[in-house]
Amino acid sequence: MATFTNSYKPPYDVKVLPEADRFGPTPYDLNFPLPIHLESLQTERVFLTPFIPSIHGKAYWDAIASNLYLYNYYPWVCQSYEEVLTFFELKIRRDTTRVMFAVIDKTRPDPAHPEFGGGSLAGVVGLFRTSASDLSTEIAHVMTFPSFQRTHVTGNACGILAKYCLDPPTASPPGLGLRRVQWYCHSENVKSATLAERLGMKREGILRWHAVTQPALREWGKITRKEDPFPDMPGRDTLCLSVCWDEWEAGGREKVQAVIDRKA
Repeated sequence: MATFTNSYKPPYDVKVLPEADRFGPTPYDLNFPLPIHLESLQTERVFLTPFIPSIHGKAYWDAIASNLYLYNYYPWVCQSYEEVLTFFELKIRRDTTRVMFAVIDKTRPDPAHPEFGGGSLAGVVGLFRTSASDLSTEIAHVMTFPSFQRTHVTGNACGILAKYCLDPPTASPPGLGLRRVQWYCHSENVKSATLAERLGMKREGILRWHAVTQPALREWGKITRKEDPFPDMPGRDTLCLSVCWDEWEAGGREKVQAVIDRKA
């Protein structure tokens, strides 16, 4: 009989980190495997900059504190400022496959927050499930704050990331030259799927029971069996869409540019 061992220890997974750990290291370390070219992450109306909790965290919480419905279709929900900081440290910065960007609307100056670079914090958008070796990533956690919805912001933010991911490194400004960009959303989130399709993404199918969601999101999840390891945490079916480099070169780039240029 073979002998074996399993030395795995579960990651540090808590709702709220100790105060000293919530803002990450100084200087802030993105801990991400792909380069960040700030000159590539902007349009005339919007720019993206790495989300740094000490700069953007409080404004993020202030924007969503009374609008927690924004989490309805996500597998997670943050219900306090401390949980927001913990999420960005544990689930984003410490995960090398993820990076989050603050979405800054250049068209709305915010004199109260000069640290935002002359605009207003309008939301966030990230890259998840990134593989530098397989040249793929996912545009994820697309969240636009209520006062910026139905404007140019969401289309510009997602368009910026699509161009950044799929344009080659030889482009000006440079892209990442990835082969595949995917989009996951709740199978019933019509608005999210429609936006992905406007960006030239094609539906690939439904991933059944793809994610475990939080008890607070029971209304938006699938109820599991009593014997489930997490009986109080419902499940989620996920719609998967994608666009790949060959589609990008065959008209995909122009589709995304049309989204960026569209007037609200």
